[in-house]
Amino acid sequence: MIFDFFGNKKKAVIAMAHIGALPGTPLYHADGGLNKLIDDVVSDVEKLQAGGVDAIMFGNENDRPYVFSASLEGVAAMSAVVQAVKPILKVPFGVNYLWDPKASVAIGATTGASFVREIFTGVFASDMGVWAPDCATASRLRHNLGRDDMKLLFNINAEFAHSLDNRPIELRARSAVFSSMADAILVSGPITGEPADQSNLRKVCETLQDVPVFANTGTNIDNVSDILQMASGVIIGTHFKVDGNTWNAVDGDRVKRFMDVVERQR
Repeated sequence: MIFDFFGNKKKAVIAMAHIGALPGTPLYHADGGLNKLIDDVVSDVEKLQAGGVDAIMFGNENDRPYVFSASLEGVAAMSAVVQAVKPILKVPFGVNYLWDPKASVAIGATTGASFVREIFTGVFASDMGVWAPDCATASRLRHNLGRDDMKLLFNINAEFAHSLDNRPIELRARSAVFSSMADAILVSGPITGEPADQSNLRKVCETLQDVPVFANTGTNIDNVSDILQMASGVIIGTHFKVDGNTWNAVDGDRVKRFMDVVERQR
């Protein structure tokens, strides 16, 4: 069992529901407003659930360029979108506001999410500048909002960034569990949609025997069998999109084909 909300599944597939650009960001389309954001993500969620994924994670991938501190407009709008979509959900859900762990926890706690993903620990040189997240404040916020049950998924090698910590990745993973109480560890590739280094993933999986480890980026129909031999599960967005393009809508047929392979694996 990975987490209680996955039931007896030993390998889990968390699918991304990418919300369109939120208010206050350069790509936001004010003409459609929140209703357009909701309609688009509902369409994606329906295809993901029909394809058989185990959970949905709402993310604001379209809010480029990304920020380390969420805007009030962004937090309000993302909370509203998630809340509007909840009635159609048949699977557990999580949230991730890029790249603000406190905002992610706040949105997750207030919308009833089962889990939150973010960069919680470490120091990175990134496209957005020097990146030093505040894990302690995010963890205290979860507790103060009465959501100790909400799992925190720690992405330990951020996309669009290079870690300034020269410890081996498996040691950073073990340290994050020990010192910062990570509920799960995620291993990523260098950019959204690109796979994690499988040697890194293997090292982390072998080091953490009692904590779930997920491949966070770049899983596809060709590599998922190899990945699931090591990892507890995968988080997948790009491969489920039309033509495998991160910014396109979800392709229901791609989801079904992928999940058929996963079902044969587990």
